[in-house]
Amino acid sequence: MLQVISLLVENKPGALMRITGLLSARGYNIESLTVARTLDPVLSRMTIVVDVDPSLRKLVIKQMNRLINVLQASDLTEAPSICHELVLIRVRSPRENRTAILKEAEIFHARVVDSSVEGFVLEVTGASEKLEEFIAVLQSYGEIEVTRSGVAAVSLEAKKLKLAPPIPTGAGDADNYSEKDEVVNA
Repeated sequence: MLQVISLLVENKPGALMRITGLLSARGYNIESLTVARTLDPVLSRMTIVVDVDPSLRKLVIKQMNRLINVLQASDLTEAPSICHELVLIRVRSPRENRTAILKEAEIFHARVVDSSVEGFVLEVTGASEKLEEFIAVLQSYGEIEVTRSGVAAVSLEAKKLKLAPPIPTGAGDADNYSEKDEVVNA
């Protein structure tokens, strides 16, 4: 079963490698991965769709929350959330099909981002199931090429980020103070 995981991570080298390494080491297949900076340039938001047995979903989140650079991992699979994907589709089709293609694009709320003698490039966003249907419809009109962004998700629950304060390690704590401590305490 596919699990949608939302992560808030420190925007540092190696963070992505640690997260994907944890998943691959346990034999989980990553279906899609989307990551970008947040409004705070030291943080990134990551959305991962991974094929995980339903009984292991909580364990995956627990393991993610233990990783260095991960500030918060949440399971959005069944939580109230919006999960959308962007697809660019190049359709090569004869002129007689172009009006029908544009009507299909209108039905699926796609927009034309490029047009040429050979065909169109369409952009559409939405739930993955809707996009699969649109791709299937367009295949009947001619040769297509598909590029997908991967899922981006946002929780609809009104909850604040809960971060624990840094744990003192003993004498010389001031020497062990790191940038992560600043993010946690901010």
